[in-house]
Amino acid sequence: MDARVPHLDRPIFVDLDGTLIRSDLLWESLFLTARQQPATLWKVFGWAAAGKARLKAELARNIDFDPALLPYRPEVVEALRVAKGEGRRIVLATGANERLAHAVADHLGLFDDVMASCDAVNLTASRKLERIAGECDERGFEYYGNSREDVCLLDAATEATVVAPDRVAGRWQRATGSNLIAESGLGRAKAALKAMRPHQWAKNVLVFVPLVLTHDFFNLGMVLAALAAFFSFSFAASSVYLVNDLLDLTADRKHKTKKNRPFASGALPIPTGLLLAGALLSTSIVIGLFLPPLYLLVLAGYMVATTAYSFFIKRMLLIDVLTLAGLYTVRIIAGAEATSIGASFWLLAFSLFFFLSLALVKRFTELQDFGIGASRTKTGRGYVSEDLETLSQAGMASGFASVMVLALYINSPEVAAHYTQPYLVWPLCPILLYIIVRIWVLARREQMHDDPVVFILQDWRSQMMVAIGGLMFLLAAYA
Repeated sequence: MDARVPHLDRPIFVDLDGTLIRSDLLWESLFLTARQQPATLWKVFGWAAAGKARLKAELARNIDFDPALLPYRPEVVEALRVAKGEGRRIVLATGANERLAHAVADHLGLFDDVMASCDAVNLTASRKLERIAGECDERGFEYYGNSREDVCLLDAATEATVVAPDRVAGRWQRATGSNLIAESGLGRAKAALKAMRPHQWAKNVLVFVPLVLTHDFFNLGMVLAALAAFFSFSFAASSVYLVNDLLDLTADRKHKTKKNRPFASGALPIPTGLLLAGALLSTSIVIGLFLPPLYLLVLAGYMVATTAYSFFIKRMLLIDVLTLAGLYTVRIIAGAEATSIGASFWLLAFSLFFFLSLALVKRFTELQDFGIGASRTKTGRGYVSEDLETLSQAGMASGFASVMVLALYINSPEVAAHYTQPYLVWPLCPILLYIIVRIWVLARREQMHDDPVVFILQDWRSQMMVAIGGLMFLLAAYA
């Protein structure tokens, strides 16, 4: 006599995108293609015109895919492990391409079979239901889904589990009282704000540097122009951060802390990130229209450089840090153009050397995080663990060069002409030396966990040194 509980003979069909994982493999494969084979991106339009199934198949065929890095939902995986232990038949039923679906199934080892899209058929909604119904008898089936395309399957299932539902699936779940696995972690709005990295906007205070050096603190027109440039650059930078994170999904998921970023963890859907990036960039340009035309030209150059950095420069040995130093300097140039103040040779030379040192700190600490034996494949950059000492030496030398430029500037006729007590500017040199050497000492001790520019703006010792330097600067100008 069969003593099995009746529901144990009922097969379980599990959706993949948004259900088993917090992401969508179509979008994932699109950005993997952009990262791994950017030269083939122009073909995407032709593949899409041939149908969604063809698009998914071509993208899957062209990428190096590692299923172990996907943001799986632990609650769903654990529920399936329990069901597997009970001897139930579990099928991965997904609209994702069959190549990727089989890779996920092989990785997890929980599925008895896989139903997935092929080159000709996009297996979603009613098509998926037809396939499932053809395999089931009067005992019915259990289904895990999350989206409006899954509603017809959830409705037909003998038992349904709704996972982190979208608006339509959420309404269906509330109306039927079906099983629910709610979204965990950051809310959508908090994840979007985190992905924008507003703390990085601190870097954009550099647009105020030309205004500060001219001592026109009370010129309302210049102050408003500098503020507009600050927000314009901040919104543009955030749009770049969003796209950069999408292109870096694989590398971020290998990193011990970056794996918690909103896109890498699946807390923020990729389409939402794209819409947000577009809105931020549009707002940045609109603000820029109220500033001098040359400002928009500088902003355009910044966007081109950062886009190139995101796609390929960041993997180029030394070119990446030189580009980062240049991008900091561009912020100063943007402030100069927004306020119609010329940026001096001294200021640009100092900025390039100083920010090159900080960019090298950033690479040094990233390489440290990967540990001994780090390769270019593992880090996603052009560096290996043997480069740590070289990066450190180059960073210290560049920092000292910036102090030398500052010292030469202080001894120049320009300072004598602009400051009533120019000797009071000299303390800026030891202050700058303290900041640079301290940052590198902390980096060598593996205690530098932030972007070095953000660290300077948040560290109380650095803030104290900056405040003392600012006071000496004011005294030199007005004493």
